[in-house]
Amino acid sequence: MKIAIMGAGLSGLACAITLEKQGLFSTVFERRNQVGDRFINGEIMLAILSRPIRDDLAYLSEKHGIFLKPTGNIKTLHLHSQHNHALITGALGFNNLRGRHDHSFEKQLEGQLTKTEIIFNSDKSYEELLQEYTHVIMATGDAAYAAKVQNYHQDLTVSLKGCIVKGKFDRYTTAAWLDHHIAPKGYGYFIPFSDTEGNLVIAYPDYPENMEQDIEALWQRFYQRICFEFQQDLKIVDGFQIRNYIIGSCKSPRIGNTFFVGNCFGSIMPFLGFGQLTSLLTGIYAAYDLCGLGNYEKLTIPLKRSYEQSIILRKTMEQLSNSQYDFFVKSLNGSFGHRLFHTKRISPLKVASYLLRPFVSEKSGGIETD
Repeated sequence: MKIAIMGAGLSGLACAITLEKQGLFSTVFERRNQVGDRFINGEIMLAILSRPIRDDLAYLSEKHGIFLKPTGNIKTLHLHSQHNHALITGALGFNNLRGRHDHSFEKQLEGQLTKTEIIFNSDKSYEELLQEYTHVIMATGDAAYAAKVQNYHQDLTVSLKGCIVKGKFDRYTTAAWLDHHIAPKGYGYFIPFSDTEGNLVIAYPDYPENMEQDIEALWQRFYQRICFEFQQDLKIVDGFQIRNYIIGSCKSPRIGNTFFVGNCFGSIMPFLGFGQLTSLLTGIYAAYDLCGLGNYEKLTIPLKRSYEQSIILRKTMEQLSNSQYDFFVKSLNGSFGHRLFHTKRISPLKVASYLLRPFVSEKSGGIETD
């Protein structure tokens, strides 16, 4: 058995690590010149999105032997709408780094490999690898190859603009904003890296009604609001911008001896745009299949279901006006919000998507910003 992994991101590296643990070795082909060779940004792993798993990092280490260190655990989550604010506290999840940083998840995973070869600056195509290897793990980090082989359904594309800012922060506090004035049909968020650095991002879908939006104007509005709410002049030290980033899912997790993992599988959760646990699990599950420890299609059924639930939630949230956002955020204060974020057995994502499914219109209208 000769195994090629296209891409040295979360899913590809998780697959290689798991194969090593079972005595199988792969060759990883990465088109860039190092692991995590992209802009630095913060991401989060929210426990509410992983139920019944309560601690993503503990689960990965205890169940799968994947060890990851966050920049901090999330003890406080501030959720803002145009006029209201909710405060959620407790063991809510983790902040972490991605990209070109020594402590990024990609770099941490690379450090757990012992014998696997990673070929950087690779120009090997999928078609070439099919001829040279018995099995191919497609983990390219985007949907281009999955779409090329007609195994991908695109639900939407999004535009993002973000930056790293310097200031005084609580590294255990994360914040998010639901306000059409700063991110129409999208959201903004702040993720701290440390007590002095953090990541500010706005993201919104590239729908026809958003084509006339000026991302620079939206960004300035968001940045000024953050400076006001944080009561400090934040210094921008680096930034990034992405247009037309594809969100969707594969039609089949496996075609022949090709396994679609990570973003090629559909690991990005449409509701909030994160999906690191799903990405890691697809790589792990592909390795389990190759090692005779499970069936990839069956193992990924819950992950596929989570994606479908997430897209329902996203479509619902997109149809809410700012006044409805205000009502939603206000309702999260107090016992309801605490129960929602700290339920132990049920998945809030599953319940919410089931209840909201009848109310999701196939074709939503324009935004009511109030």
